[in-house]
Amino acid sequence: PVINVSWIDATAYVEWLSRKTGTSYRLPSEAEWEYAARGCKSACPSTAFWFGNTISPEQANYDWRYSYEGSPKMQALRQTIAADSGAANPFGLLHTQDNVREWVQDCWNPTLAGLPSDGSARTTGDCSRRVVRGGSWFDEPQDLRTAKRNWAPQEERRAQIGFRVTRSLGRGP
Repeated sequence: PVINVSWIDATAYVEWLSRKTGTSYRLPSEAEWEYAARGCKSACPSTAFWFGNTISPEQANYDWRYSYEGSPKMQALRQTIAADSGAANPFGLLHTQDNVREWVQDCWNPTLAGLPSDGSARTTGDCSRRVVRGGSWFDEPQDLRTAKRNWAPQEERRAQIGFRVTRSLGRGP
């Protein structure tokens, strides 16, 4: 996965990719990220992770020295793993909750109150800080829960943060 990129870098990349391909790319909204991470084929599960309420080193790349709900502990890798490794969620997406945290479009707000009901990004609040979703190889397992939200300054670069690209699709008639 790409790491050490700021929100500014990530948005510059999707703008470049859109110009280069003639197709509209962007970072996902916070709501889109959670929907995709949960793999909502029908009703969205209310479990801690897309694969259930427990987690193990075989299921995700996180700091395995810590336990969650009695999960096993072991020596952690303390680095990213290949983006094309591991089990896919119901949508076929890999590492939606582990490996690296992911920038989304949304400005930081301390609660989900006021989140747009249409799934679009929230562009109000503290836009000098941006939402990051998911957990990383550096995080304890509770920080990988699908509902976990965090933020970082939009210019910050960390080995634990990357991004996922979303392609905008036209709406049918």
